[in-house]
Amino acid sequence: MLSLVPGLGLLWRAWWRRLPPSGGGHEPAAAGRESRARGGGMEQQERALEVYDIIRTIRDPEKPNTLEELDVVTESCVEVQEICEDEFLVIIRFTPTVPHCSLATLIGLCLRIKLQRCLPFKHKLEIYISEGMHSTEEDINKQINDKERVAAAMENPNLREIVEQCVLEPE
Repeated sequence: MLSLVPGLGLLWRAWWRRLPPSGGGHEPAAAGRESRARGGGMEQQERALEVYDIIRTIRDPEKPNTLEELDVVTESCVEVQEICEDEFLVIIRFTPTVPHCSLATLIGLCLRIKLQRCLPFKHKLEIYISEGMHSTEEDINKQINDKERVAAAMENPNLREIVEQCVLEPE
């Protein structure tokens, strides 16, 4: 039922985590301890949800769907690690719809641009294609994590227009 309303699942999980662990909740206490040990602290988990909420509405360059609707990005594809006080490493691992997707680099560019514009905290950003999910993932990973290549791509007016349309917030 929650999946029928976009964003409600995120809101529900954020609210649920604020409940006391022993207060008759549905999540076993061991699961809460395990997730904190695996994903860092609650702050990193909340930041990961914040990142996901930003990227899930990016539109696919070819289709009228969002990256969330196409399962290109999911909550589990976002990882946030604390580098030092008030600075975080954000790692995104996205999954193109097909292993030979010609727009995977453009999707990575859209992810980078939207996060650079919208993240409200100091961060370093690493974006990767999920391992084994694209025929040229190594080359694409290098491209989307190279600041000079990203800057050059955004100087191209046609490419910039496509990126702008993809990252535009829905009304």
